[in-house]
Amino acid sequence: MKDKNFKIREDFNGAEYIETKNLAARKRVVRLLVLFAFILLFSVIFSFGNITNNKILKNTYIQNIDVSGMTREEAKDKITKIYREKKNKNISLKHKSISEEKENFSTIVSYDQLDVNEDIEKAIEEAYSRGRTRGLFENNYAILLSNFKKKNFNANISINENSLDNVIKDTAAKLPDAVKKYSYYIEDEKLIIEKGNNGVKINENGLREKIKDIINNFNNEDENIEIPFDIVNAEEINIDKIAEEIKKNPKDAYVSQNPTEIHIEEKGVELGITIEEAKNILSEQKEEYSLPLKITMPSITVASLGENAFANKLASFTTNYDASNVNRNNNLVLAAEKLNGTIVNPGEVFSYNKTIGQRTISAGFKEAKAYANGDVVLDVGGGICQLSSTLYNAALYTNLDITERHSHYFETSYVDAGRDATVSWGSVDFKFKNNRKYPIKIEAKAGEGVVTVNIYGIKQEDDYTVLIESKVTSIIPRPEEHKTLGNPRNGEDGCTSETYKTLLKNGVVVSKTLISKDTYNALSKIIID
Repeated sequence: MKDKNFKIREDFNGAEYIETKNLAARKRVVRLLVLFAFILLFSVIFSFGNITNNKILKNTYIQNIDVSGMTREEAKDKITKIYREKKNKNISLKHKSISEEKENFSTIVSYDQLDVNEDIEKAIEEAYSRGRTRGLFENNYAILLSNFKKKNFNANISINENSLDNVIKDTAAKLPDAVKKYSYYIEDEKLIIEKGNNGVKINENGLREKIKDIINNFNNEDENIEIPFDIVNAEEINIDKIAEEIKKNPKDAYVSQNPTEIHIEEKGVELGITIEEAKNILSEQKEEYSLPLKITMPSITVASLGENAFANKLASFTTNYDASNVNRNNNLVLAAEKLNGTIVNPGEVFSYNKTIGQRTISAGFKEAKAYANGDVVLDVGGGICQLSSTLYNAALYTNLDITERHSHYFETSYVDAGRDATVSWGSVDFKFKNNRKYPIKIEAKAGEGVVTVNIYGIKQEDDYTVLIESKVTSIIPRPEEHKTLGNPRNGEDGCTSETYKTLLKNGVVVSKTLISKDTYNALSKIIID
């Protein structure tokens, strides 16, 4: 028979066990609460200690510059000083020519030219906020992590992509060993075709990234870039395509009234030989080819319409030069004669190089001083950039659409910085588009130390008064070179500049536009030891 007290003892022992188990659980909870309270108290004290500390956390960087342990003011002073010093250093682009016949190339690019901007203040605030602005535990985690892990904050460096593209295009046009496409133009009753040359083509994306890397890396003291490039072959001359492009039927010019409309004449143009004959000529190994054309003249031309077509002087610009320089005077007079009387029809793009033609001894040009590859040299046709620069300013005042214009390597003496237009046969050209409703006529004259360009046409109701303003934004000091042989030279400082065009209607400003940012290199001072 079962003992009745056994059940009682069993129940008692079970209750005692449950009570003991509950007590142990309560003790664990108490321990966890105490531990949590301790962690919380430690976190509050730890976080409070950081909040009251006005120093930036360890392993904190701005644009890879260490600002650890600094106050906001100290970090701002350090980053601003480094950035200012960096901005004052121009980026140097260099290229070693692949041809022994061509000079090496170098040029400089300023930060202003690229419209570089930054937000240092925001970066400093973000760096200072590390371990301060989030929740209690997140802040403490960030503080602890700062002892082991670096964190870099960006100053939001930005570059004007259009300005960068313009710099790259300008550099590509000036490379002495750049690949040259075949080109052609009509001179009298001949089609002149120039053969292209194999050469280099800038790796635009590669150069773009190299420039951005230098600007974004505040620790980088090397501001020199070797221009990345590819070697490419020139395109073969496509005479079928050229023949199709030049072919025109003759059309007479005439003027209709109410409203006044000028209808432009067109010469009839076509190849004077067969395509097969042309291909035989082009198979010869030459740099330049001359093919006969069949020209059919219209009965009436715009030029013969007289004042009806060019009743108003739209703009004029004059520059001066030393008339005692006989060769320079010869080149300017000859170029002005070629330019004088040129008519540019609505929508047509004017090319200075095509209008003046190649500068050769046989064409009447002589050697005179010119800028080439970062130096002053004697060059056939030297000096005619003064005429292109004078024309550039007249075109600006006419409010024509400038489609290609390049600044000189050095600042010129005949126009202010930012108002020149350099040219070089086969590469660097000056072009504008006649964006007016009517044709324009260029009148050019040079002699006795004066170059003048007038532009004639018909005034329109939507014409503006144009103001051109250029200003020097910084000076680039001339470096010194010590040589044992040669002649001393005083040199010239370089500069950066900005040029603006303001349009006015009835004396009221309608718009003000930045038309160019230019950098002119310094000409070194040569000291003979």
